[in-house]
Amino acid sequence: MVDASASRERAYSFGPFRLLPSRQLLMEGERPVRLGNRSLEVLTALVERPGELVTKRELMARVWPGAIVEEANLRVHVAALRKALGEGRPGHRYVANVSGRGYRFVAAVERSEPVLAAQSPAAPRMHNLPPSLMRIIGRADTVGALLRHLPQHRIVSIVGPGGIGKTTVALAAADALMSAYDHGTWFVDLAPLRDPRLVPSTLAFALGLTIRSQDIVRDLMDYLRDKRLLILLDNCEHVIGAAAAMAEHIITGAPGVHILVTSREPLRLREEHLHRLPPLKSPSSRSNPTAAEALSFPAVQLFVERATASRDDFELGDVEAPIVSDICRKLDGIALAIELAAARIDAFGIHQISALLDEGFPLKTQGRRTAPARQQTLAATLDWSYELLSEDERIILRRLAIFAGDFTLESACAVAAGGHIAGPEVVGGVENLVAKSLVSADVSGVAVRYRLLDTTRAYAIAKLRESGEAPRASRAHAEFYRDLLDHAQAEWTRRSTDEWLAIYRQEVDNIRSALDWAFSTGGDPAIGVSLSAAAAVLLFDLGQLYASVANAERALAVIEAESRHDLRNEMRLRSALGASVVYTQGPGEATDAAWLRALELATELGEADYEARALWGLWNARLYGGAPRIALGFAERFCNLAAKLGETPKLLMGERLIAISKHYLGEQAEAKRILENMLSRYERDLHRWHTAGFRVDHRIVGRANLARILWLQGALDQARSMSQGSLADAHALGHVMTLQYVLSETAIPLALLAGDLDAAGRLIAMLLEPATKHGFFIWEVCGRCFEAIRLVRSTNVKTGLPLLRAAVRTLRQTGFEAHSTFILSMLAEAMCDAGEIEEGLIAVDEGLARCATYEDRWCMSELLRVKGRLAWAEGSIAAAEENFQEASAWARRQGALSWELRAVTCLAQLRYRSGKIPEAYALLSSVYDRFTEGHETSDLRTARAWIATLRPDPD
Repeated sequence: MVDASASRERAYSFGPFRLLPSRQLLMEGERPVRLGNRSLEVLTALVERPGELVTKRELMARVWPGAIVEEANLRVHVAALRKALGEGRPGHRYVANVSGRGYRFVAAVERSEPVLAAQSPAAPRMHNLPPSLMRIIGRADTVGALLRHLPQHRIVSIVGPGGIGKTTVALAAADALMSAYDHGTWFVDLAPLRDPRLVPSTLAFALGLTIRSQDIVRDLMDYLRDKRLLILLDNCEHVIGAAAAMAEHIITGAPGVHILVTSREPLRLREEHLHRLPPLKSPSSRSNPTAAEALSFPAVQLFVERATASRDDFELGDVEAPIVSDICRKLDGIALAIELAAARIDAFGIHQISALLDEGFPLKTQGRRTAPARQQTLAATLDWSYELLSEDERIILRRLAIFAGDFTLESACAVAAGGHIAGPEVVGGVENLVAKSLVSADVSGVAVRYRLLDTTRAYAIAKLRESGEAPRASRAHAEFYRDLLDHAQAEWTRRSTDEWLAIYRQEVDNIRSALDWAFSTGGDPAIGVSLSAAAAVLLFDLGQLYASVANAERALAVIEAESRHDLRNEMRLRSALGASVVYTQGPGEATDAAWLRALELATELGEADYEARALWGLWNARLYGGAPRIALGFAERFCNLAAKLGETPKLLMGERLIAISKHYLGEQAEAKRILENMLSRYERDLHRWHTAGFRVDHRIVGRANLARILWLQGALDQARSMSQGSLADAHALGHVMTLQYVLSETAIPLALLAGDLDAAGRLIAMLLEPATKHGFFIWEVCGRCFEAIRLVRSTNVKTGLPLLRAAVRTLRQTGFEAHSTFILSMLAEAMCDAGEIEEGLIAVDEGLARCATYEDRWCMSELLRVKGRLAWAEGSIAAAEENFQEASAWARRQGALSWELRAVTCLAQLRYRSGKIPEAYALLSSVYDRFTEGHETSDLRTARAWIATLRPDPD
C-alpha cells in the first residue's frame, strides 16, 4: 500500500485536473475546483492507487478515522466527486464502482513533484456564496452577459420558469465578480420565507448584521450607504412586492451597491435590466445526431453527466444519441427536469424513460392551463418523479419538506421517522433521494448538509399537507430543534465561540421556521416558549441582538398570559432579554427589570448558574449606567456566590468585576492589586470560556483593564504595550465582543490620551464597523463620541465641536454613562478652546455632579483641571488656581500620576503668568521627574517644553 505521508509530497495529474494533496487543492486547468475535504480525501486515496480496487472499508477508515459511519456517507462523497470531475463528458471517466466491494480510479495518472514556487494563496474573500458542487453546463454566454451587464446596471434580474437554472448562473456570476466589489458578494435566499415582511431582516442576516431597532430598513440603509458590494436576491417570486421595495430602497440610497435578482417574474423597477434565461438547447426534432453532434448541445451534456453520476457505466453512443436528444426536447430544456429524468436511468434506461414521457406517465397533477408550457412540463416531471418513488421514499420526501433550508442526517431521522419508518430506513431513503436528484447534498463542510431543491420542496410540502401529516411533521421539527439547542447550551461553556457557532449557526432558518409554527394558529405555544429559551444563547452569540430581544419578548408575552407556566423557561428568557437589551437600548429600566426578575427566579429555583448570570447582568448594567458603587455591591455578591459554589472560573471573573468597579471609584492601587492577582491565577485552557454573562476571554479583557490603570499610574509604556498586546490577542481570538470591549475600554482612550490621533482614528473605525453590524448600540454611540473627540483634537475645534456635542446628546439618551465623566471633560475642554466658557462650565459641572452622586470618581481630577481652565479663561485666577490644586490633590489621593501631571502643568502655566516662575518650575519638575517611561507621549512632551521655559538661567 502506498504511504500516504509520502504521497502528500507529490502532485497527481489526470485529464485536465491536477491534485495537490498537501494543499488540499484540486485544479482544473488554472481554476480551483470547490470540493469538500472528505471528498478530496476519497480522491487522494483513489489516485494514489490508479487501476487498483480500493475497498469501502479502506476508504471509510481513511476518511473517518476512528469513527463509525454509515456507508451512505461514502456514497454521497463519491457522487459529489463524480459531479465535480464532470463525469459524463467525452473522455471524462475517472471513478468506477466495483459492485459491493469498493471503487477504482480508471483514468491515467501521472505523478510529479510539486512546483516549489507555488502561487501565493488568494486573499480572503468576503462572501457567503454556497459552494458549487457541479459544473455549469451551457451557460457560459449567459454568465458572460451578466458579467458585462452588472457593472453597467445597478440591478439585473434573471427571469425564467422554475427549475431552469436561474440560481446556478447567478451564483456563477457572483462568484466571478467577487474581486470587483470591495465589501463582497452576498447571497440572500428568500425561498424559506413565508412572510414578505421578513425580507429586510433576512437580508440583514445574510450580510451578518444585527438590527437593533424597529426600523430595519433604515438601519440596513445606514450600513449599506457607503459600501461597494453585490447582493444576490434569490427566489423572489413569492415575496415579489417586498423584494422590489427593498431593492428600490437600496438603489436609491446606496450608490455603491449592485443587485442581482432571480425570480419567475420581474420586479418591475425602472432601473431594472432584465435577462430572460432561455432553456438549454437540444438537437432539433428533424435531426438524427451522432453522439458527438448531440454532445455539442448543453441539454444533452447535462443529461449525460447526470446519467453517468447515477450509473457509472452509462455511455452515449450513436444509437442512444437521438433518444437522449428526444428526451431533452420533451423536457423543454428545463435543467431540473433533465436532471430528474437522468437520475432515473438506473431504474428504466433511456428507451423506457422516453416512452413514459410520451405517455404522460403518470401526470396526475397538471399545471395551470394558462401557465407556460415549460412550467406544466416541470410540474409533470415532478409528478412523474414522485410517482416513481417507493411509498416509503414518498413519505420521507414529504416529511423532509418541513425543513426550511438545509438539514443534517440526524435531523432528517428525527423528523422523517415515525410509523413503520425507523431511522435506518430514513438514512437509506435520504441516500436514494440524493441519487434521484430530489435532495441535494453539500459535502464541503465537516458534516454533510442536505437540502431539497426549491421547486421540489414546494411540490413536496403540498403533498405533505394533502397527506394530513403536516401538523405531526411540524411538531417533530420544532421539538428536534428545541432539544438540539438545549444540548447546544450544555456545550456552550466547553467550546470557544467560533467552534460552537460553526456547529449551530447553520440551523437559524429552521429555528425561525419552528418558532413561526409554534406561535401560529394550530401551533404549540409551549414548544415556542421552550424553543425561544433554548435559542437565546445562539441568537446572542450570533450577534443578532435585536432578534434576541424580539424573540424573548414574544415568548414572555405568552408566559405572562398564562396563570401557570414553567418558571425555568421564564428565567432563561428574562436572562436573554437582559443580556441583549443593555446593548441595543442601554442600561435602563428594561435591563434592570429583566435581570431582577431573572435573579428572583434563579434564587427561588436554586439555579446557581443563572443566579450568577443575573448578578453579572446587574453589575454590568450599573457599571455601564455610571454607578460603580452600586455595581461593586453586585460584584461582591457575585464573588460570594462563586466562593460558595467553589467554582474558580466564576471566582476569577468576580474578582475582575470588583477590580473594575474599584477603578471607576478611583481606587486605582487596590484595583491593580486585585487584577494582577486574578491574572496570575488565570489558566487560559481551564477558565477561558466559563462565564456567567456574555462570553469574553477574561485574561484578554483583564489585561486591558490593567493597562488602563497603569496609564493612570504613570507607567505609560507598560500601559501601551499591554493595551496593544490585548488588542492583538482579541484580534487573534476573533471574538467580536472581546474586541469591542478592548477597543472601547482601553485601546481608544489610551490613544487619545497619548495624543496619537492617527492610531485613534484606525481604532475607532475598528470599533464602529462591528458595533454597527452587530447592533452594539452603546458601543456605536461611544465610538461616535470618540471620533468627534479625535476630530476636535486634529482639526479646527469649531469644526469638530458640533459633532461632539451631538454625540454626547445621543450618549445621554442611551443611559450609557460608563465613559460620561471622561467624555464630558473632553467636551468641556473643547468648549473652552472654542471660547464657549458658559457651556463648558455647564458640561464640567454635570460631570462633577455625577462624581458626587454616583462616586464615579476615576476622572474627578480631569474635570477639576478643565474647570480650572474655564475659570482662568473667564478671568477668575483665584478660582482657577483652587481648581488646579484640588485636581492635583485628587490625583495624588488616587495614585493617578498621569492626571497629576496634567493638573500641575496647568498650575505651573498659571503661576508662570503670575510671575512665580521658580515656584512653577519646582512644582512641575517634581512631578515630571517621577515618570520613568512614556516621555514621548503628548503630556510629557508638553511638560518638558514648559520645564525648559521655566528653568532658571545658570549662574
